Order: sequence, then C-alpha cells, then structure tokens
Amino acid sequence: MWRELVVGVVAALVVTWLALLVALLVVRPKGSLLGESLRLLPDLLRLLRDVAADSSQPRGVRVRLGLLLAYLAMPFDLVPDFLPVIGYADDVVVVVWTLRSVVRTVGVDELRRHWRGTDDGFAALRSVAGV
Repeated sequence: MWRELVVGVVAALVVTWLALLVALLVVRPKGSLLGESLRLLPDLLRLLRDVAADSSQPRGVRVRLGLLLAYLAMPFDLVPDFLPVIGYADDVVVVVWTLRSVVRTVGVDELRRHWRGTDDGFAALRSVAGV
C-alpha cells in the first residue's frame, strides 16, 4: 500500500513538473525581452532588495519580494539553467509576475524612487513589467 502511494506521489510530481515545463515554453519571453531581463538583473536585484526592506511598503509586497529573492537565491531550479532559453525563462517569468503584482500595489512612482540604475534601464524595466 505504501509503495503504491509513493509511486502515485512521484508520478504526480513528474506530471506537474512536465506541465510547468510546457507552460513555460508557451509563455516564455519572446525576442529581446529575455535579453533585456538578463541585462537588468543586477539593478533589478538591488531594487527588489530595497523595496522589500522599505518598512513603508505594504507587508504583502515585502513578503512577495522576500519570497522572490529567496526563490532566485535557491541553488536549484525546477527547470535547470543549462537548458537553452527555457532554463532562464522560468526565473524571468516568476520575476515578471511578481513585478507586475508589486507595480499594481505600490505604483510605478514608488519603484522609480527606489531605482538606482539608468533611465534607460528603468524604461526597460517598465517594458518588462508591462507598464
């Protein structure tokens, strides 16, 4: 009985992982969006850290950003980074979803206040975040 349960749980996890992989292939960033996202990474990480540390931000925003930073710092990925395009796409998709959620809550002006990069970088960030 335990053996069947373990096999069922493992099979469910494999099917879920495959579904996630297919979903990432469908929604992966197109064209230069992936390149822009990777180029923005250092400034973006500073922005996320600064907004998450700002006690004037709503608790939900700080929690989401803290979880995002923890996800990005994990030593393993659900989709290994050595796979071309799709390996980094899972990280980009999670970052973009979180950014869009944060922008809807705090607004673009608040992100601009914390942005330490260039104006072109902020314009690219707005493009990536869909605002």
